[in-house]
Amino acid sequence: MGDTLPMFPLNSVLFPGMSVPLRVFEDRYRAMVHHLLRVDDPTERVFGSVGIREGYEVGEHGAQWLFKVGCRVKMTEVESFADGSFELVAVGLDRIELDRLDTSGAYPVGHVRPLAEHDVRVPEQIQAAARDAFEDYCVALGEVGRERPGGDLPRDPTYLSWALSAVAPLTLAQRQELLEAEDPVVRLVMVTDVIRSELRTMRVFASLPATEIARTRWSPN
Repeated sequence: MGDTLPMFPLNSVLFPGMSVPLRVFEDRYRAMVHHLLRVDDPTERVFGSVGIREGYEVGEHGAQWLFKVGCRVKMTEVESFADGSFELVAVGLDRIELDRLDTSGAYPVGHVRPLAEHDVRVPEQIQAAARDAFEDYCVALGEVGRERPGGDLPRDPTYLSWALSAVAPLTLAQRQELLEAEDPVVRLVMVTDVIRSELRTMRVFASLPATEIARTRWSPN
C-alpha cells in the first residue's frame, strides 16, 4: 500500500538505526520542519529521505536525479535560529521506495511504499567475520590517530548489518547498494569485504583511510 511523506533528498544515504545531524536553511525544507513541528505526537514527526544520484540538495535546480530506495526518518531533536534555519537530529526507521515526488507544494512530498526486510537466518560465522573485520579496522584507525567510529555494535544481525553499513568506509554507490539489499547476509558479506579491502590499503599506505567515514553515529532509537 502506498503512502505520502514529506521528503528531504540528501547527498548521502541514510540507513535504519542511523542518527544524523541536518542543517535546514532552504525555504522548502524549513516549511517541512514547520509542518513536522505542528504534529502533536513527537513520535509521528516523520519524513522520508532518498539519496541524490545527480544534482543538488539546495538551490533553484533542486534534486535532479534521485535514487528510488531511501529511508523513513524520524526527527528526534530540533533547534531553531533567529535567521529561520534549523538544526535537526534525525534517526532512520525503515526502508521505503519512492514512486513519485511532488514538488508543487510548500515542501516536497513523496509517494512511497514500505520495503519489507527479508527474514533470513544469518550464519554465526558471517556475523563473527564482520565484527572481527570491524575491530581490526578500529585498531588500524587508532594507529593513525583516528577515533573509533560509531558506538557499540548491535547483537541482532540485521541491525548489525545496518550499523556497519553506517560506519564503514563506503562510496555513495556502495552505500546505496547496501540500502537496496533485502538480505542482511548480503550486506554483512559486502561490508566485511569493503573493510578488509580498506585495511589492506591502509597497511600498504600508512596514512588516513582512503574514504572518509560517514560523520554519523549508530542509534538504538
